[in-house]
Amino acid sequence: MKRRALLGGLATATVGATAGCTSVLDDEPEGVVLGPQEDQIADSEDLAYPAYGQPLPAFELRDPIAGVTIDSEAIGRTALVTGIFTTCPVECGILLRRLVGVQRRVAEAGLTDETALLPITFDPERDDAAALREHAETIGVDLDAGNWHYLRPKSPERAKVVVRDRLGIGFQRTTESDRLHGYDFTHLVVTLLVNPAGIVERAYRGERIDRERVAGDVQTVADAFAAE
Repeated sequence: MKRRALLGGLATATVGATAGCTSVLDDEPEGVVLGPQEDQIADSEDLAYPAYGQPLPAFELRDPIAGVTIDSEAIGRTALVTGIFTTCPVECGILLRRLVGVQRRVAEAGLTDETALLPITFDPERDDAAALREHAETIGVDLDAGNWHYLRPKSPERAKVVVRDRLGIGFQRTTESDRLHGYDFTHLVVTLLVNPAGIVERAYRGERIDRERVAGDVQTVADAFAAE
């Protein structure tokens, strides 16, 4: 498919919880395509999660729908990585529907094969293959495109190691029960844009990500690596 430009990709509007906070790095780190993230809330080394210019921590997780294991060190594509649980009553649903919009935009730009969308569940007890497939159908994920992988740790303990400890996407199971699903989580909402070399280009905070901005960032990074 012939690529076309994605409008609004270079917008600098603040995202979610980052409103009103800026941190511009003086020196551009090696291995990045994009310039410093102007709405980053602190220097990368001061954040709990990997941010601009830092490597994505290594992990291997199973996609139970496609039946494949994703090795973060061998993705070789521009990736969006986040932590979610599918019974989340608010934030995750908003975020994932917006990521579906990003998936559609990169498809229109001819970038499907150069991208990967990797939501990692930290609720493997409930998010089995059937639940994840149902969720994909509900929010309109194109699983046939082959670039969207729901990743499922084998156990809650493994989810803590990968999502909370390595990726720094904090979550906590609440003591109060959810009437519909039995229990709930409080959690950080952050989505990492990672280039094919495994370096974080952006850390978008909040569930209301700007689809045009994210898709534009993805295209800029993917095109830069394709030109090498």
